[in-house]
Amino acid sequence: MGLFQKKKYVEEHADAAVKVLGSGCAKCNALEEVTRQALTELGMEPVVGHVTDFAQIAAYGVMTTPALVVDGRVLSTGRTLTKDEAVALIKQARGI
Repeated sequence: MGLFQKKKYVEEHADAAVKVLGSGCAKCNALEEVTRQALTELGMEPVVGHVTDFAQIAAYGVMTTPALVVDGRVLSTGRTLTKDEAVALIKQARGI
């Protein structure tokens, strides 16, 4: 996905129920990809918003990125998850 396409995707999915918080660095992008894979494995729509605005990130109480937010709850901060870790967190957050 090119930079223009990525920016358009982020803007279109800013209100997504699943979000990655971070500047857009390699770790943030890796978490976003792993999260998409986890959602697909769970049979859910693989739509992931990516919040890059530091004021919005701080509003979640997050001080270290990347962070994973599902349904408004911060589930992980400061590291890239494996797909299996993301699956487990999403299942727990959604009561699956």
